[in-house]
Amino acid sequence: MAKGVAWFGFVMGLLLVLVTYGSVVRTLIVPRGVSARLSTAVAKALHKVFLLIVKRLDDYEDKDRVLIFQAPLSILVILIVWIVMFVVGFSLMLWPFVDSLSQAVVEAGSSMFTLGFASTSGLDPAVIYFLAAFSGLIVVALQIAYLPSLYSAFNRRETLVTMLQSRAGAPAWGPELLARHQLVGIVDNLRDLYAEWERWSADVAESHTNYPALIWFRSPSPLRSWVVALLAVLDSAALYQSLCPESAPSETRLCLRMGFTCLREIADAMGIPYDPDPFPDEAVRLTEDEYLGGIRRLEESGFPMERDAKEAWPHFKGWRVNYEPVVYAIADRIVAAPGPWSGPRSSLPGFTIPPQRPADRTPEDPQNETPKIPRIGWHV
Repeated sequence: MAKGVAWFGFVMGLLLVLVTYGSVVRTLIVPRGVSARLSTAVAKALHKVFLLIVKRLDDYEDKDRVLIFQAPLSILVILIVWIVMFVVGFSLMLWPFVDSLSQAVVEAGSSMFTLGFASTSGLDPAVIYFLAAFSGLIVVALQIAYLPSLYSAFNRRETLVTMLQSRAGAPAWGPELLARHQLVGIVDNLRDLYAEWERWSADVAESHTNYPALIWFRSPSPLRSWVVALLAVLDSAALYQSLCPESAPSETRLCLRMGFTCLREIADAMGIPYDPDPFPDEAVRLTEDEYLGGIRRLEESGFPMERDAKEAWPHFKGWRVNYEPVVYAIADRIVAAPGPWSGPRSSLPGFTIPPQRPADRTPEDPQNETPKIPRIGWHV
């Protein structure tokens, strides 16, 4: 009877080892956004824990300071889960060949960590020892090799996000991007900017679906966010196309198309539903009053417009309907910096941070009328 239970444990252990290998391969090896249920379950559980913590904090800066640990911790936890599952699986596989389950656990752990201090003679257990040692080495080696690719993609993403701060404020805002380029007389540079963000969107779509942990990695500054930055660029391109259909560069359309394609692929990886073919006259959550506030910012900067605000509004909605639902859902899920036009945050109800703008100070007017910008520390 005891032997029958041990052999049943062997079958269960073999299945557990195979399931663990499947999770490792899907997460670390397969170069495609293949769903790994175990990794996804760990990430979701950690996310719920972190949300419970940040809901108790009042300052957004404090919330951000806690959330920066979520993504790195998820990588560490899934590694621990894999190792534990391998140890349990190989322990059950060794059970029929040793005196007790506790001895099997000791020997499986000794092999997994290549310690080699405990073993039972015989060919059958030796095969399991070798498999356990191989599994321990391979999962740690793959995780180590995974980290450079992960942080390389993170650095590529954050380079343009950081550069955007001087162009679109922090948090980034679409109208601010167009206004600042007009104020300093570099509107012609927008063509290159949209071309760069088209390539950036393609890179992020590829890297963030292959390595979903990147979605949760936060920017070094609490005011910056990759998803809010992309939204600002897409909004500025949509505004440019809607207000200036004749003079807007062709790169705006290419950037818009690649931008919402990027967001949709990431939404697929996160399990966020969306309409893949919305009609251009469907409603958007951005109100017309919010839209007019952005238009006023453009008017203050002297940005040239071929259409008036009312005429451009349905065209702008027609562009925004392609990406607004997806970007709002992602921004809420990852608790992105709550910039203007970026939607509500369930953990930051009714809270929006306006773009931080540098004062226009010159040697002729060093103090200007703008007070010095205080350090962040917003109370939610």
